[in-house]
This record gives sequence, C-alpha cells and structure tokens, in this order.
Amino acid sequence: MKNYFKILVPVLVIIVVVLISCNKTEHSFGDIKTPTGLSLSTVLTGKDNANINGDGSGKISITATSNNALSYKIDYGDGVSELVPSGVVTHKYTNTGTNTYTVTVNAIGTGGAMSTLSKQITVLVLYELPADVLQNLTGGNSKVWVTDKDAVGHFGVGPITSFGPDWYAAPANTREACAYDDEITFAKSGTSKVMMTVDNKGASFSTGAATSFYGLSGGDNCYAINTGGSKQLSFSAATSGSTSANSTLIEFTVPGNGIINFGTGGTKYEIISLTATTIMLRNIGADGNAWYQKLRVK
Repeated sequence: MKNYFKILVPVLVIIVVVLISCNKTEHSFGDIKTPTGLSLSTVLTGKDNANINGDGSGKISITATSNNALSYKIDYGDGVSELVPSGVVTHKYTNTGTNTYTVTVNAIGTGGAMSTLSKQITVLVLYELPADVLQNLTGGNSKVWVTDKDAVGHFGVGPITSFGPDWYAAPANTREACAYDDEITFAKSGTSKVMMTVDNKGASFSTGAATSFYGLSGGDNCYAINTGGSKQLSFSAATSGSTSANSTLIEFTVPGNGIINFGTGGTKYEIISLTATTIMLRNIGADGNAWYQKLRVK
C-alpha cells in the first residue's frame, strides 16, 4: 500500500501542474475600433495661380484627421514613409522637375484596425543652388554682366569631349562690336529662383551654323535677335560628364531661344567657373561643338 501511495502522489502533482499550465490567461484589449471619417489635406508651399505646383522648394504640409485613430502612417509616394502620431507633418520632395506622387495615409486604430485614403499631388522641385553660387551670380539681388572682352578666350570653341576652347580662344578685343555692348542681368527672385534679362542693344552675334535656329540665314555676323525679355532659369546638376576639376558641375537652361551673350543654337549652359566678378559658360552649339563665353561684372 505504501508503494502505491508513493507512486500516486507524484502522478497527481504532475496532473495538477499540467492542468494549471494549460489554463491560458485571457487578456482584454477593449473594443477594436476602426478609424472613421478619415480626411487628408495637402498644402504645397508657395502654391498660387501663377505657381500651381508650388514655388519649387518641394515642401508640402500634410494633415490627416480621423475618429478613433491612435496614429497615422503616411507614405509620400517617393519611397519614403513614416509614422506620424499627430497626423500633421511637413515633407520635402527632392526629385528635380515636375513630378506627380500618390500620398497614402493609413489611420491606425485599436488592435491595428486601419482606414486608408490616397491623394495625388503634382510638385515642382527646382535645383537648389549652393548659396555661394547664388550670391556670386546675383549679388543677393541683381547683378549686370558684360562680355569680358579683355580676356583671352572670351569667345571660344572646342570639341565636345573637352572643357576648354582647345580649337579657338579669341584674343582680347577682336570680336564684333555687337557682342561687346550686351548687358546680361541675373536677378534673384524669392529664395532660390534666378531670372535673366538680356539687353542686346538691338543685335546679337550668332555663329553661321546657328542662324537658322533663330529664324535667320547667313554666316557669322550680328543679327536683330529678340532676346525674349525676363526669363526664369532652370538649374540642375551638369550632365556633360565634367568633374569638379574642370567645372562647377552646375548647368542651367534658358527658355525660348536660349541666347545670352552670343548665339550658338544651344539653350543649356554649364557654369565652368564662377567668382563674384567673372563667369565662364559652356554650351553645345547647333554644330555639335562646345562653345565658351566669358563674362565679367559691369
């Protein structure tokens, strides 16, 4: 009998332990509530009738509201998303140009229940010029430039594969008079925009290969070319394959016929060098060659 009890007691203990371990504790999280009435508003910085896609800064203010939401997850549509407990956040897009994104907000309720809402936005992002480049170009307000006619290479040309006037660099004061009286004004607009106005005194020089680009005909000469008034320049990183050893790595596009000091048939200019008083520009002309022009502050 004693042996029987010796065996029975441990068995009962094991059964009790197993029963206790199998008795799961139940946790209560309360009612699961799915957020309702989700709304999403977006405000582009600088948006107005003249700038329907914003001021070019790429900044946007987002506000999401909902009933019963504990937090919000916002996907900006540019590969970036984040949790925003308040539902209020400011985001900056960085892809230059005009791009359309889908902003998606998930309102998160108890137990992970979610409501989702999306909205498409179109955003303008202008290349953000380094502060020193903007200052040198505009003087912080506006600055007038003229042909640096005393400098060797104020007109020049070379192969597309190089970044200097390897074939021809004009000696000082040897070019047409119409190229020497032009005044080019670079003016700062807002925080980062640059406007350009060219006063060519009625005529600009054009290479013979480019005259048809301006609706004209003839060889290298001075022509009555309309410079088009004030134009907003569009800046970006240079695409020529240049390096920091031979360029600032910044280029800009001139709307319209693209003319600055003299016409080559190109509208995109790379800033090869820039100081507070001098600038050297490179562009690809209608003939496929790399043309150079040097300017100085008036």
